[in-house]
Amino acid sequence: MGLISGILMGIIFGISLMAGWRHMMRYRSTKRIAKAADIKVLGSLNRDDLKKICGDNYPEWISFPVYEQVKWLNKQLSKLWPSVAEAASAVIKESVEPVLEEYRPPGITSLKFSKLSLGTVAPKIEGIRVQSLKKGQITMDIDLRWGGDPSIILGVEAALVASIPIQLKDLQVFTVIRVIFQLAEEIPCISAVVVALLSEPKPRIDYTLKAVGGSLTAIPGISDMIDDTVNTIVTDTLQWPHRIVVPIGGIPVDTSELELKPEGKLTVTVVKANDLKNMEMIGKSDPYVVVHIRPLFKVKTKVIDNNLNPVWNQTFELIAEDRETQALTVEVFDQDIGQDKRLGIAKFRLIELEPETPKEVNLSLLSSLDTLKVKDKKDRGSCTLKLLYHQFSKEEQLVALEAEKKILEERKRLKEAGVIGSTMDALDGAASLVGSGVGMVGTGIGAGVGLVGSGVGAGVGIVGSGLGAVGSGLSKAGKFMGRTITGHSSKRSGSSTPVNSIQENGGAKPL
Repeated sequence: MGLISGILMGIIFGISLMAGWRHMMRYRSTKRIAKAADIKVLGSLNRDDLKKICGDNYPEWISFPVYEQVKWLNKQLSKLWPSVAEAASAVIKESVEPVLEEYRPPGITSLKFSKLSLGTVAPKIEGIRVQSLKKGQITMDIDLRWGGDPSIILGVEAALVASIPIQLKDLQVFTVIRVIFQLAEEIPCISAVVVALLSEPKPRIDYTLKAVGGSLTAIPGISDMIDDTVNTIVTDTLQWPHRIVVPIGGIPVDTSELELKPEGKLTVTVVKANDLKNMEMIGKSDPYVVVHIRPLFKVKTKVIDNNLNPVWNQTFELIAEDRETQALTVEVFDQDIGQDKRLGIAKFRLIELEPETPKEVNLSLLSSLDTLKVKDKKDRGSCTLKLLYHQFSKEEQLVALEAEKKILEERKRLKEAGVIGSTMDALDGAASLVGSGVGMVGTGIGAGVGLVGSGVGAGVGIVGSGLGAVGSGLSKAGKFMGRTITGHSSKRSGSSTPVNSIQENGGAKPL
């Protein structure tokens, strides 16, 4: 009896053990299948899906496996950082201060570094992607994150205000840097390096401002001015398609193929605006429109007094370097004594235009392009534009490139002469970029030669008691593409947003 019961217990125990093992294997198999399904779903997610899950700060290599982790490089960078930071601080101060001066906003007379140290915390490289997009070149995209402890103090001066030290604290940088190596057959096998920030994902530079031994209220709007200046410098000098080209190797190198070139011409007709916001206590706003693709080449319409539904019908011509990534910025201002007030701003991406195909657009105006800064969500009206994009031929491209360089040189001379406060400024009556020589002047022998140059001192306007006004300082400046650009004196001197405009019977006509 005991033997039989022992055999039965053994059989039951064995069967139970086998059943348990089988159940466990089925459970593990089910888990593996579920995990494989989850991994497959994650592998099919795109950048937008991952942004929703992880937020904006996810490392690039998560969504794109071609981004490789480089932990070894981060370790070496941490060790080298004290020496790198010291050398880089000197280079940055020497190279960035002229740029700050060039992009200095209206109302600020001086903007320089009082102190600059990159601190002890090294940047972190989240991933690197290496690819070969063009023969003879190697392209490297570096996903960079930096939450450092730099000590950066800006000396800011304004009219009638002593220098105020402004400290940049809690600096954080999130960007993808594109580095292009131009290969050569001679040692060191690299003839030039191109550096730029990719426009997508958009570079982020976060910081807070603090006045050292003073108050930010001493200069009204100083925080917004510095924010706009930083954003403008990044967008207009570092963000792709703009780039920095550095020849290396110690031998003469032709870098013309690597430099940014004009790609096309955008003809903009500012038609009208509707239902603008009234910024006046008595009467109505006196609106005008500023349009630009690059901040260094702004153009403006005439001012229409006391009108919230103005009609301009003025035409301007602007250079575009990269239709795929650049956008037209439209700002509407209210002319006022002292600081002009911005009524609204909007952007239109050039990629939405077909070459040689006219398009009319109605843009809704916002208080800011940064949605995080939009506090007043009330309707600010709209602005109607007519747009036409023309793709340059190689000949037109070369002429436009030379004209662009000459205009920048002319603006620097005007700044040195004290006619304008910054190369970001321009004067009523000055010519737009394309008007400076994309076409053929006269019989075509002097293509693009009729620049803003021949009459810099030909028309410095005089306002009131005879003081040199910010008026038609470039009027009678020469012929552009077979027509004469004539200027007009500014309504008042000291406009807070002086910019270029073509004026010919109310506006320059397209080609």
